[in-house]
Amino acid sequence: MTLNPGNPMRIVLLSILFFEVIVFGLAIPVMIMISDIPALTAALAGGGAALVALVGAALMRRPAGYLVGWAAQLFGLALGLLTSTMFIVGGMFLGLWVLSFVLGKRLDEAKPAAA
Repeated sequence: MTLNPGNPMRIVLLSILFFEVIVFGLAIPVMIMISDIPALTAALAGGGAALVALVGAALMRRPAGYLVGWAAQLFGLALGLLTSTMFIVGGMFLGLWVLSFVLGKRLDEAKPAAA
């Protein structure tokens, strides 16, 4: 469930998590203004998802970072329960995460064969 330390896709996964922090934070006013979610609920849900993504980004050098990164993807999709647009946005981030992880695994497998 991890990538090798020299794998360039680790940077891509890290970037995805940083973008998620921003987007999950920006989802808070959307939940309040458009979906009529109470401010406290929106702040806890959006802020919690952003915090999980930030912790995942901070831990990307360790195997636990990947696990927290996968959890951040699930939290992004779960925000769709409060604001339906987040199903689309969370799905796009999940797709990017899976694609980047799969490509990273392919790079890890290709390096020993090339050597």
